[in-house]
Amino acid sequence: MQRLLSIGLAGTALAALAGCGRMHTVTVTRTVTVTRTVTVTRTVTAAAPATVAACTGSDLHGTFRAVPGSPGAGGISYLLTLTNTSGSRCFVVGLPGLRLLDARGRALPTSVSHGRPGPAGKVVVAPGGSASSQARFSPDIPGPGEPVLGRQCEPTAYSLRVTPTGGGTLTVAVSPPTPVCEHGSLRLDPWQRGAG
Repeated sequence: MQRLLSIGLAGTALAALAGCGRMHTVTVTRTVTVTRTVTVTRTVTAAAPATVAACTGSDLHGTFRAVPGSPGAGGISYLLTLTNTSGSRCFVVGLPGLRLLDARGRALPTSVSHGRPGPAGKVVVAPGGSASSQARFSPDIPGPGEPVLGRQCEPTAYSLRVTPTGGGTLTVAVSPPTPVCEHGSLRLDPWQRGAG
């Protein structure tokens, strides 16, 4: 009987051990954050800026017109406007060469000086763009040595020959034609960029 009891207990122990030997599958999820720093080096090669040449007479079309409302105190203002008709940018700077011309295209006395003070920096004019300078002068007050009574101070100017910064010339109409007293004295303001 004792022997049977021992065998029974041993069987129960084996059954218990067999129950403990079961395998279980456990899934473990782990989240791993990885930080990466990437340095990108880019070399940008900029094209060298195109050289801008000085405007020449063949690059330009011009006008020289009275400024509405400008007559007063014996003076009047005309606006010299040069428009770039070429396909490339060009620049104007400083005082252009100017020569007043009569109805037959003959040279008249002309003296050009700085008018209103301002920077003498160059103005780059894009194709189709323009640069302007205002000229102030007297059309009826004679200077020293000019006729005083009964005659105008100088012959009437019908056109203006312009020599821009880069050389060459262009001739523009004076609108309306006018005498320029004080031996053709024109006081020009610094160039300003125009429309276009």
